[in-house]
Amino acid sequence: MNRARTNDRRRSGDGPRRSRSAGRPQNSGRRPAAAPQGGEFALPKTITPALPAVETFAELDLPARMLSALGDQGVTVPFPIQAATLPNSLAGRDVLGRGRTGSGKTLAFGLALLARTAGKRAEPRRPLALVLVPTRELAQQVTDALTPYARAVGLRSATVVGGMSIGRQAGALRSGAEVVVATPGRLKDLIDRGDCALGDVTITVLDEADQMTDMGFMPQVTALLDQVAPDGQRMLFSATLDRNVDKLVRRYLTDPVVHSVDPSAGAVTTMEHHVLHVQDEDKQRTTVEIAARDGRVIMFLDTKHRVDRLVKQLLKSGVRAAGLHGGKSQPQRTRTLAQFKDGQVTALV
Repeated sequence: MNRARTNDRRRSGDGPRRSRSAGRPQNSGRRPAAAPQGGEFALPKTITPALPAVETFAELDLPARMLSALGDQGVTVPFPIQAATLPNSLAGRDVLGRGRTGSGKTLAFGLALLARTAGKRAEPRRPLALVLVPTRELAQQVTDALTPYARAVGLRSATVVGGMSIGRQAGALRSGAEVVVATPGRLKDLIDRGDCALGDVTITVLDEADQMTDMGFMPQVTALLDQVAPDGQRMLFSATLDRNVDKLVRRYLTDPVVHSVDPSAGAVTTMEHHVLHVQDEDKQRTTVEIAARDGRVIMFLDTKHRVDRLVKQLLKSGVRAAGLHGGKSQPQRTRTLAQFKDGQVTALV
């Protein structure tokens, strides 16, 4: 499957610096700002030694029902980022994890968040744990990944994203949800409406922090982080560590345990890249040939209109194609991704 991606970075703002409460050591584990190396900043040095990594989930201080759920889901051996960070996150330490998609970071933060929240009950509109993500799709992925383990320990969760009924999301928060998975914009909307308050949140996770800053969410993210319990636990996971992520690390993490998955281990090494020089009159035929290949194909275009037009052309040519872009409703996008995943759709445009 050939995929292409562009990074159009936007400069993100930053809010006023807040003070830490006495419950967390002032400036512990902080470091002076360092010049980025190769576009990234140097990882902070941990002052308090990290607990050793584990080899099995059974070695961790996880509820028995959660361990049973891991077995039911076929999750038997922890990924490196899980083995290294879970002993420390379960102990309440702040965590800075660098890992790409597929590194296992969702369970790395999710199991600790759920285990440390288990047995507690949230008041209406006042969640206890928060996961901030940049997109609706990632919010759904995180929710799906954590739901079996949340149910195992009796925790209620709510997914708060744009493109879906804000009334239903407000209702879920009114009913009480210990764990909220949210995109920054929709969560801010619900807070502004009085449907959510973050003062009881003692565990906060930023997932795909670099993508959130790239998308211009820095002001919203910092505003939300300033509302959670000041002495709570923070975990930040990111594929890259650029200067905007550095701001979040220095401002909100205290003496974090740091784990970085080798970037080369997370990179795709089996992908071939080809450039095709095609005459205008041959573009449609060539595109259809590529889309009709065995297996699944993802094709990227520059506008929503061109996506819809190409999908129509592919369908006429007998290719099981579907479009995915910001003009689609969230239910449509979710359905399209599910169809692509199970093979009903073979060309995703």
